[in-house]
Amino acid sequence: MNKNSLTVTDNRTGKTYELPIENETIRAMDLRQIKENEEDFGLMAYDPGFKNTAACKSTITLIDGEKGILRYRGYPIEQLAEKSTFLETAYLVVNGELPTKSELDEWIWNVTHHTIIHENIKKFIDGFRYDAHPMGILVSAAAALSTFYTDAKNIKDPESRKKQTYRLIAKMPTLAAFGYRHSMGMPFVYPDNELSYAGNFLNMLFKMTELKYKPDPVLERAFDVLFILHADHEQNCGTTAMRTVGSSESDPFCAVAAAAAGLYGPLHGGANEQVLRMLREIGSIQNVPDYVKRAKSGEFRLMGFGHRVYKNYDPRAKIIKEIADEVFEVTGKNPLIDIAVELERIALEDDYFVTRKLYPNVDFYSGIIYEAMDIPVTMFPVLFAIGRTPGWISQWEELLLDKEQAISRPRQIYLGEDKRDYVQIENR
Repeated sequence: MNKNSLTVTDNRTGKTYELPIENETIRAMDLRQIKENEEDFGLMAYDPGFKNTAACKSTITLIDGEKGILRYRGYPIEQLAEKSTFLETAYLVVNGELPTKSELDEWIWNVTHHTIIHENIKKFIDGFRYDAHPMGILVSAAAALSTFYTDAKNIKDPESRKKQTYRLIAKMPTLAAFGYRHSMGMPFVYPDNELSYAGNFLNMLFKMTELKYKPDPVLERAFDVLFILHADHEQNCGTTAMRTVGSSESDPFCAVAAAAAGLYGPLHGGANEQVLRMLREIGSIQNVPDYVKRAKSGEFRLMGFGHRVYKNYDPRAKIIKEIADEVFEVTGKNPLIDIAVELERIALEDDYFVTRKLYPNVDFYSGIIYEAMDIPVTMFPVLFAIGRTPGWISQWEELLLDKEQAISRPRQIYLGEDKRDYVQIENR
């Protein structure tokens, strides 16, 4: 008997099956041979939310939730946040290796020179209501790019995929900033190719009447780090949407729009907004103990604590907490930070939260920093989408090059009515 296998006995029939184990998994299709009789479809696995189902093999991101580890292509997130830039990290995520100096220069040039969007896209954004949510605008505009770059449908051409990669990473900040300016009733600001990726984004958000916008270097670096922290995060909801839509051989613009739509939800990219609401509801440090007590009694959940994957302190939350003080030196201190720190302190000393492994996640501190930089809460998921774009693209390309992949088509367990004959309306 192969030791690297799983022996299963079907108690309905008494038959025994040996299922190979590879990379700590069994293949779901191996279950299909387990049948009560030959007419049976075969056994399936039922896994709502894909809590224990691997849909792909990937070399992009490693998360060890028990140890609080996050690595892109093997590089610890702590090192990348400290030493890298977002565009260098994006190159790593997309291409698999850190670039040489010449490779990075070429990459930055190509991204920088694809930041402009077609004037008709600008008109498209202008067509939204004055109070349209910037994330809704971003999702729609990203999909609309598909109609402007029809060559994107050549998904099996490596050169075409490379061009769309430049376009998406370059244009997402432009779309995001234009959506923001539209929601504020302000004129659009065009990209400035002399600025860094993060600096240009700040320019498009906040430039007023000055001839040349000069981003604050602290805020510029903070945005760069925040984008790095969001660059990829394994098979989350948005990435799964990217892979699912991409599996139909859709172009990357439509697939990114689907991924961004997944990110739009409050359980995904909108979670940091919920944290801010919670901190405002608490109101002061003095109210924290009572609030924690009420959370333990089951009245509500503490937002920003716990994660589907992390059962330890989210390494991204540690990094964001560290850069918060630098940002506050420029913007002034956000009073919510004191409430957040006290809430974290009390929760992490309480056995209720420790035994349940409910540690702060990336959303716990990110919203506080964004708010300090005068970013409205409606823009929070938009910022997330900008940072996540390299990850979505790399996951999409990995899917296309994986010969084992097929169009995504999960099975279901049908529990509805058996066959029924149609009854004419007058006889019902």
